Amino acid sequence: MRRTLPTRGLKTILLTSAIALAVAGCTDGSPEAPPAQQTTATTSPESVAEPVEPAVDKLPVDAAPQVPGGRTSWQECPYLDTRWVADTNGQRVTGVGVDERFSTPACVFWSYPEEPQLTVIVREMDTIDDAIAVVDWAAPVDTTELAEEPAGWSGGRRGGTDESGALYAVQKDTVAVAVFTNQDQSLKAQLVAETVITNLGL
Repeated sequence: MRRTLPTRGLKTILLTSAIALAVAGCTDGSPEAPPAQQTTATTSPESVAEPVEPAVDKLPVDAAPQVPGGRTSWQECPYLDTRWVADTNGQRVTGVGVDERFSTPACVFWSYPEEPQLTVIVREMDTIDDAIAVVDWAAPVDTTELAEEPAGWSGGRRGGTDESGALYAVQKDTVAVAVFTNQDQSLKAQLVAETVITNLGL
């Protein structure tokens, strides 16, 4: 004969089981996930951009280009085409070098003579007065005539003499451009200076 549970006891067991199941459904026994932490946008030290230094060289105002290989060098000028230089200055180019101590490299071109046929110096200075000082060094007021090309630039020019060739040096804001040629015509130096200013977007 099969035994049956008392009705009252069965109700108690069922109620207890239901509570147990409900509690078990709420807690599955796994550890509770930690609350989401609020994050703030932070940048690691490695990804912090370093402040960009302005393109300013710290050479003296009267710094002249130095090319270790001299007239036997052949390193193209980054802003002047060698063939164009030969055509404009009227001499075959037999050597070319750059001096990268300047923030914009200075360029020196040679032909058959020992001295350079063309020297181009671009100076990006700390102040306008420093840029003017570069022009005053390259084209002293007492030995040169006024130069005002291209528009907005100002400085001095001089034709070739018995002691040296022609030159053209101008300044705008904190930038100075000085061009020395072994030719007699300062127009050649001017054309080079204007082309440098255009090519570099100065």
